[in-house]
Amino acid sequence: MGRTILVTGGAGFIGSNFVLQRIAAGDRVINLDKLTYAGNPSNLASVQHHPAHTFVQGGIEDSALVQALLRTHQPDALVNFAAESHVDRSIASPEEFIFTNLVGTFRLLNESLAYFRALSPQLQSSFRFLHVSTDEVYGSLGPTDAAFAESDPYQPSSPYSASKAGSDHLVRAYRHTYGLPTLTTNCSNNYGPYQFPEKLIPLVILNALNGKALPIYGDGLNVRDWLYVGDHCEAIAQVLDQGVPGQTYNIGGSSEMTNLDVVTTICSILDELHPEGAPHNRLITFVEDRPGHDRRYAINAAKIKRELGWQPAESFATGIRRTVEWYLANSAWIEQVTSGQYRNWIAANYEARGAK
Repeated sequence: MGRTILVTGGAGFIGSNFVLQRIAAGDRVINLDKLTYAGNPSNLASVQHHPAHTFVQGGIEDSALVQALLRTHQPDALVNFAAESHVDRSIASPEEFIFTNLVGTFRLLNESLAYFRALSPQLQSSFRFLHVSTDEVYGSLGPTDAAFAESDPYQPSSPYSASKAGSDHLVRAYRHTYGLPTLTTNCSNNYGPYQFPEKLIPLVILNALNGKALPIYGDGLNVRDWLYVGDHCEAIAQVLDQGVPGQTYNIGGSSEMTNLDVVTTICSILDELHPEGAPHNRLITFVEDRPGHDRRYAINAAKIKRELGWQPAESFATGIRRTVEWYLANSAWIEQVTSGQYRNWIAANYEARGAK
């Protein structure tokens, strides 16, 4: 058996992929997840009864629960994925983002520090607290601006990115003030298996399969750097193994694409793999842009490549094909997650905006 890792938010999209990957690699995982709308136990069905996986329902803001898990399981590392993470939801309901992303991270840090201080010097030297964050904390880029580097100032522009920026600062403060061995990763837009279908790529795949409109905000020319979730999880594991405490590592896919190009690429793959309803690009519909929509994000991942030797294994072309194939092969998972709550959210945030 490898390390014991306490993973928070491990039933969500990226967290569940990381849990599955770590268990396959021989680690033991204590998985704490609140099971909000985006936390899905079915993501973890393949390890439900695995002896290396212990699932606990609860939130990172529950100090007593976190303390009990740390004392009981004595993890070698903590990886924090737990966060409210959708920009549109943060615009509609910012308070829960502040509570989870700021207050929750603060309480998690406090309990981790108390646990760390009680460890032997030998165990202290190997313990790590890894905080998973986003490129959105850096703000928005112009068309010719250099990609975000770790030394760039924070300029968040939504309640979501502001709350994540605050949590990043807290993590760094606990390193600087108390000596907690923290690591921070800031990633670009993830895609891949088990992503909740409020996000662009799974939303487009599901809508196209059902002959529904494919909503694109504004003119569709907002640019994002796309990172396959499996590559992201490998990068996190590498940072956990080799990263220097106190350092930040940007993780990107080196795949800048406009939203419109992403959607048309998915349509082309579906035309080939699921020709019923083709051409799927006939379903593209431009809807009113969301408030404060950042124009471009791009990650400079030179540091993690240079210092830790990581680079993505998937290009966007190979990763998006794998993703479409996964959704086509997992209709039962799709049916399970597309609850009434999800359909109400889509109606409020896309259909209510209306076509342009």
